[in-house]
Amino acid sequence: MENLSDKQKKYLKIFWIIFLSPIILFFLIIFLVSMGWIGGEMPSFEVLDNPTKNLASEVYSNDGKILGTFYLDENRNNLEYKDLSPYVVQALIAREDHRFKKHSGIDGTGLLRVIGKTIMLGNKDQGGGSTITQQLAKNLFQRDTTDYRLGIVRKMVLALSKFREWVIAVKLERNYSKEEIISMYLNTVSFSSSAYGIKAASREFFNKSADSLKIEEAAMLVAMLKANTKFSPVRNPERAILRRNDVLQKMYEHDYITKNQLDSLIELPIKLDYHPQGHDTGLATYMREYLRNTMTRPKPKRSDYTIYKNYVNDSLRWAEDPLYGWCSKNLKPDGTKYNLYKDGLKIRTTINSRMQEYAEEAVREHLANTLQPSFFKRKKGNRKAPYAKNFTDEDIKKSLTNAMKQSDRYRKMRNAGYSEKEILANFKIPNEMRVFSWKGDIDTTLSPWDSLRYYKFFLRSSFMAVDPHTGYIKAYVGGPDYHYFKYDGAMVQKRQVGSTIKPFLYTLAMQEGYTPCDKVPNSPVTFKTPTTDNPDSTWTPKNSNPTKYDEKMVTLQWGLAFSVNNISAYLINKFKPQPLAEIIKKAGVKSDVPAVPALCLGVSELSLCELMGAYTIFPDKGVYTQPILVSRIEDKNGNLLTAIQPQKVEVISEHTAYLMLQMLRGVVRNGTASRLVSTYKLANEIGGKTGTTQNQSDGWFVGVTPDLIGAAWVGGDEPSIHFDDLGEGGGSAMALPIFGLFMQKIYADKKLNVNQGSFERPSGFNVNFNCPMNEEDSATEKNFLQDPF
Repeated sequence: MENLSDKQKKYLKIFWIIFLSPIILFFLIIFLVSMGWIGGEMPSFEVLDNPTKNLASEVYSNDGKILGTFYLDENRNNLEYKDLSPYVVQALIAREDHRFKKHSGIDGTGLLRVIGKTIMLGNKDQGGGSTITQQLAKNLFQRDTTDYRLGIVRKMVLALSKFREWVIAVKLERNYSKEEIISMYLNTVSFSSSAYGIKAASREFFNKSADSLKIEEAAMLVAMLKANTKFSPVRNPERAILRRNDVLQKMYEHDYITKNQLDSLIELPIKLDYHPQGHDTGLATYMREYLRNTMTRPKPKRSDYTIYKNYVNDSLRWAEDPLYGWCSKNLKPDGTKYNLYKDGLKIRTTINSRMQEYAEEAVREHLANTLQPSFFKRKKGNRKAPYAKNFTDEDIKKSLTNAMKQSDRYRKMRNAGYSEKEILANFKIPNEMRVFSWKGDIDTTLSPWDSLRYYKFFLRSSFMAVDPHTGYIKAYVGGPDYHYFKYDGAMVQKRQVGSTIKPFLYTLAMQEGYTPCDKVPNSPVTFKTPTTDNPDSTWTPKNSNPTKYDEKMVTLQWGLAFSVNNISAYLINKFKPQPLAEIIKKAGVKSDVPAVPALCLGVSELSLCELMGAYTIFPDKGVYTQPILVSRIEDKNGNLLTAIQPQKVEVISEHTAYLMLQMLRGVVRNGTASRLVSTYKLANEIGGKTGTTQNQSDGWFVGVTPDLIGAAWVGGDEPSIHFDDLGEGGGSAMALPIFGLFMQKIYADKKLNVNQGSFERPSGFNVNFNCPMNEEDSATEKNFLQDPF
């Protein structure tokens, strides 16, 4: 150094400055970034120890199946490394970062490759230099996405973001094992617009858990990363299979699969079991929406209600129903309310996934194959269809106008300031649209106004099943198709229940000492129904059809089996409406039950769930067992937050309950529900009751077995839409077949092991059921409980 001239020393100094300055600058930038002084705030070790991401809440069936999720923008759920298929891990490492297990967050070899081949030589096929850990850092702590106008500013921000990711990647490597980094990465990547994370993707594309993925399935999911639309096996199957095969090739190159495996796997077609994870797709859609709406309800405020009665009802639900407003009534450890869409709750429902599937199939089969074709046929040629013939043109216009005002299109246009006249004109303009049909969705051109009438043609239906002893709701179908018919006919809708109310009237008689074989007159009964306008007004219930037993003494058993209105009128006249209303209310009904004579014919408007719940008093030995939908709610880590037990109330004696079970059996054996035996061959002990309202507007059926109750409703979107005759429009034709199909499927599934035995007979019970219909036919008419086979 001493032999160097001043000029040489100067050049050497300049050389070292030029050589060391970038290195010093690099480390200075890294230091400033790590301190959070430039490039954005640096996450602390505490944040790195608990990286937060919005987690979708999951809805589970009672048998452990995921029915759906609640999320706002990202359907994200987390899995641990042990829950991953090894093939997913192998495919990911082979495709994205084959030196993953050797580096500490930053792959120096990969960086040199990017600098040498990608940047200097312009070979973009070499890919980027980001490791899996760096990609995780990017997923967890997003880059600055501001659109800076100056290009140099954009490049500086991008460079700082890259430095920040390096620092975070190193910190992640120090704080987590390789297995944890892999699982965290796979939990934070998008596979489609509705599936974030490997758990949701496995369910969406292959309908299986992430630990069950085969090699080719794992390769397909890894192939979708970073370009899930371009390489979607649903949208672009040809591109997808090429990309999948590229991943398989990488797996072979890095010794995860053999050459023989590669040659076999690349020849396989893509086999999807595609179940898009949306709020209106999958199993139990109506149930999931009911849960979402119920759990997120705010505490009722009087100022939010125009009708005081609704405020009172919701206030009672807030106080009595642990599920109602759950997110507002329960606080997290930090004192904030739970968020259904972000906190990853695990909601354990009482639904049985196979029973739910059978229930949805039963509704679909009956409506699509039998009822709807018949309804179309009956309405063909009627210019007022689907409405009743006595509906006026003005009535039709009013109905469609009401439907228009309930639509999203109407609400958006009103909020935008359009007048009623402008909105109506807009509804009359034809548009291309996709509409529902039982044979599959149809692409067509209709005006929104005409589409309103089109959808009025479709009959609606709901079905529920409950275990009467536990109160567990096993199946919940709120309508034909949630995507097109969002109104819930199981929990929300209330319609007149018709003759399904009659067993409670007969229960009242049994409590007062009557037996099924006791005889009463089958004659009309007239009630005084004075009004302000007509103090002399009267009402006389009429039987649906004349029989040879009119004006004769008949047994109560026969009266219930054939749903004879004269007998119901006789009983309500003898025991009065108020005691009947009290039994119904005690059996869990919250809706209004007017204590009037017409109550004996089912004028009360109840929900399907209320009606089904009331019937639990019969197989559960006189005890009302409240139907419940959720048994447990857990936090994202599986810690119990809430356990829900059904309320139980003793309503009638065990003796009376068993009497009524036998009478309900008579309805099935030889009464209005006999097609359960003749058509559906259900020969075990089943009781039931059909129900039909005025003009066949509603068809009902409730079926009772020792350990399962099923209730079905079918009707039009409004009471003016119905069959014109009782043969097709009665409960035995409209609703009973759904229960019949459901129970056929249930009994055929031996894994369910549903009890097909007898109702439990109380000790000391000795009431005789071997009685004829009436005295004249005692020698010829068979007993009601005689086995028909």
